[in-house]
Amino acid sequence: MRRFDLNFRPNAATDPPFMNKPSLSLAFAAAVFLSPGCRKDEITTYRVPKEAAPPPTATATAGKAPATDAETVPPGHPPIPAGNTPDMADTAVVTATGAALTWTAPAQWTAKSASSMRKGSYAIKGEGGEADMAITAFPGDVGGDLANLNRWRGQLQLAPVNQGEFEAVVQRLERNGLKLIVVDIAGTGATPQRILGAMVPFSGATWFFKLTGPAALVASEKPAFLAMLDTVKPAAPAP
Repeated sequence: MRRFDLNFRPNAATDPPFMNKPSLSLAFAAAVFLSPGCRKDEITTYRVPKEAAPPPTATATAGKAPATDAETVPPGHPPIPAGNTPDMADTAVVTATGAALTWTAPAQWTAKSASSMRKGSYAIKGEGGEADMAITAFPGDVGGDLANLNRWRGQLQLAPVNQGEFEAVVQRLERNGLKLIVVDIAGTGATPQRILGAMVPFSGATWFFKLTGPAALVASEKPAFLAMLDTVKPAAPAP
């Protein structure tokens, strides 16, 4: 019996190129892929860049420390007790009302317009520039005499004093039935400043008489300042 070999081998010379095995495989795969019954809807994926976070607004205040009394009272004024430190932009600091004091200012001092914070205000021009005289009054003891003194010292970059040192750096006076605590604080540096101050308790409030300016000018005005303190007295009752 004669045996026939059924394994036909493609003749590269006579068979067309698409009839070889690799070509048939690619043709079959393409037909399957393009067939409407077998093709699935194509899914396209897009990568969207992450949107940058918006910059913080100008009104953001996270982490901001609470305002101190130095930010809520006029420069140079003693601290106001807790609970009486509203924002100056919105509400005026509570000042003493009721019974008042009067005084006579030296003739060479120029009176300035009063404000909601000041009972009296003066400008003094002279050697080294101009000094400022502020007269204010607040309810209570405004933190106490020692705290008020140390606040003024701090404004001249001086170290605080303790209660034991307090009496050595103040002068106690009595004028017209009033008890005054007077201080003279000299700063340091190339252009030193100086503060002459008086704390006057009166009728449940504390009045402050404070002269601040160039050291030489304030020193020259000290006699006038003390003379003015001699005139401080309770105002006459209204008729």
